[in-house]
Amino acid sequence: MSNHINTQSAAQNNQGGQNVGSPPPISQQAASQQAAGKPAITVEQLGSPRKKSRLGLEKLSKVWFNLIHRNNLVYNTCWEDPRLDEVALELKPQDNVLVITSAGCNALDYVLQGVNHVYAVDMNPRQNAVLELKQVAIRELDYDEFFQMFGRGRIAGYKEIYKKRLRPHLSRESVRIWDRHKRYFLGPGQAKRPSFYYYGSSGMFAWMMRMYVKMKRLKTPVEKLLAAQTIEEQQHIFKEYNLTDKLWAPFLKWAMKRDTTLAMLGVPRAQRQQLDRDYPGGILQFVIDSLEYVCTQLPLKDNYFWRVYLTGSYTPDCCPEYLKQDNFNKLKAGMVNNVTTHTDSVLGFLEANEVQISKYVLLDHQDWLAEVRPDVLQAEWEQMVKRAMPQTRFIWRSAGLKVEFVDPLRVNVNGQQRKMGELLTYHQDLANRLHPTDRVHTYGSFYIADLNK
Repeated sequence: MSNHINTQSAAQNNQGGQNVGSPPPISQQAASQQAAGKPAITVEQLGSPRKKSRLGLEKLSKVWFNLIHRNNLVYNTCWEDPRLDEVALELKPQDNVLVITSAGCNALDYVLQGVNHVYAVDMNPRQNAVLELKQVAIRELDYDEFFQMFGRGRIAGYKEIYKKRLRPHLSRESVRIWDRHKRYFLGPGQAKRPSFYYYGSSGMFAWMMRMYVKMKRLKTPVEKLLAAQTIEEQQHIFKEYNLTDKLWAPFLKWAMKRDTTLAMLGVPRAQRQQLDRDYPGGILQFVIDSLEYVCTQLPLKDNYFWRVYLTGSYTPDCCPEYLKQDNFNKLKAGMVNNVTTHTDSVLGFLEANEVQISKYVLLDHQDWLAEVRPDVLQAEWEQMVKRAMPQTRFIWRSAGLKVEFVDPLRVNVNGQQRKMGELLTYHQDLANRLHPTDRVHTYGSFYIADLNK
């Protein structure tokens, strides 16, 4: 395996386009028709049964993905490495940051960098409810209680703590959500799963993987990997137990290529198709290579992303910044008030709020918009440019090895139509240097760009 699987330089070597036999992406015209309530493609236009079948699969996949994301907590922890973001964003005290909430871990991380304000925006109210619960718990609990709750993923007496100390300070929407999910923090003996981090759709998949690891008798090597102090030790353990072959049984390989499985992990069909087109071996090989890279090329002793995924808890030495005692004290002293949650799309939030933003953290949501709602993506960029402060910087990630849908977008700037490619200055060298160190390592590419307005 090469030293870095997910580099953007790999994308430059894979510009041959779409693989033979893979379905073409939906056109912008078709997506716009769909957004306007018109059928993107008629039965007459479909022609062959193969095209009808493909359209049916795409529709079913979208329905399943929307069902999961509109009715469930998807992420119980953030899956973007803020250590990269801090370098990429060059945060300053005067910065206003817009970030897609996810589980709120990184929003709190940016606050700890001393920025002016963080606007955490997410269309899923359950994601904002996670961040709001963390904020209230920071204000109302002591550090040991807080770490038990969000570090261990469970706390003794949670129902009473929630009822008397947390619930009175939550918004009405968050109360509605957390009243229904008290079992999430109850722990062993009181709930089916022993940790908050095994709930929600991605958490459920993590729980199933935990059971799978036990069934495959891989618990010992996984524990040894997490306890390893050097990369050389990790490599030895990985090779000694032949983990790639033992982990990736035929059933798991089959499951990881299904849209139903990937939807639980927050991966829409559009992202799966990107990797199937551009990465040798498709999304399955991408995941296999990425996991091997994490285990053999990156230090695991501080990789709290995979620790919580594999064990359901953090440790005081391996956890997000907001869970460390000194940082908890800073947040409790007032910093926690510098982040607000907003249940809306990025476009909707910017249209509804007269705010000026200097740093945008867009995660990977543009992959989905580019595929199914390019009209919304264009409108979103127009609003981001409109609300941008001087020296505004954007960072985003993509499942694809190379993103080509941003630069051609046309936006209105001072009454003139401009291409985003003309307005953005990319820091490609910095992105290429940071991306191989990403402790999550599940994205195909990473982008850093300044706005030239």
